[in-house]
Amino acid sequence: MEYKFGVMEKGEKDLITDVPGLKVGHFTLSDGDVQTGVTALIPHEGDLFHEKCPAASHVINGFGKSTGLIQINELGNIETPLILTNTLSVGTAFTACAKYMMERNPGIGWDEGTVNPVILECNDGFLNDIRALSVKEEHVFEALSNASDTFEQGAVGAGRGMSCYGLKGGIGSASRVFEINGEKYALGALVLTNFGSLRDLTICGDRVGRKYLETAEISKGSCIMVIATDAPLSSRQLARVTHRAQSGLARTGAVTSGGSGEVVVAFSTSNRMKPAEPVWNINILNDGVLEPVFRSATETVEEAIINSMLYAEPLTGFKGHRRDSLKNILKNGG
Repeated sequence: MEYKFGVMEKGEKDLITDVPGLKVGHFTLSDGDVQTGVTALIPHEGDLFHEKCPAASHVINGFGKSTGLIQINELGNIETPLILTNTLSVGTAFTACAKYMMERNPGIGWDEGTVNPVILECNDGFLNDIRALSVKEEHVFEALSNASDTFEQGAVGAGRGMSCYGLKGGIGSASRVFEINGEKYALGALVLTNFGSLRDLTICGDRVGRKYLETAEISKGSCIMVIATDAPLSSRQLARVTHRAQSGLARTGAVTSGGSGEVVVAFSTSNRMKPAEPVWNINILNDGVLEPVFRSATETVEEAIINSMLYAEPLTGFKGHRRDSLKNILKNGG
């Protein structure tokens, strides 16, 4: 069955990289009990530290270990790539991201302030031996060097060992394009999915999970949602956008349990914030015309979550634990 997500026009690639200048790269580790990796998102091709992107974050439920969110919400910007990985590799990814930024900015920590790496995580310990601490700094550098405007979805990069709705989860993405006052803009989402009970799985309003599981499973787990746009938004407006991600999450059947870590980061590649300039002259959209932005955020998060499953193949990992693919159960039971 072919599903149609939302009503808005999709971007050319239907990926977050339909936002011009944005790139995504993966490094995947797949060897027996080790099923994990790194996904890196580079907001633009300029100097991230001196051309910061307006940004905001929102914690739907805070059972998580992400870094950098406090400063995002205090200063309203991001100044590094966003690195996604497993929970126990956050420290390694932080150090690698700091080294990456210091290599490109000799003043960090000496002539200028320190840097705020944004590291986002989910716990892949069901399919991956998370205690092995297999992610190394060089894997983060590889993901960054692999970054491109096209990238794989599913069980790749940080999504390699993730589970979603009792099936194989991973990395998913989607995009929308829209026009405001004669100008065309793009908005995209990238998600890392590791949550949910199969009974709750909903695709485009179809409660498909009930066909396969009548009893409730524990629905704890996490979902990282990154939203990017080239629409000129302020950090305050981006905070409003982050709240719309929960609508997309809920459309897929999520119930946001007490043991879940659902985190949203949104940023705009317009109106870059340059620390050397004492006054920032920026243009932002009127709040009254943001409805296409809000709808895009909802639609892309919903579609990206389902894409993370549709693109993921079945996987057997740590201790023989296995997750089937959404494609298989739809084919065999649909």
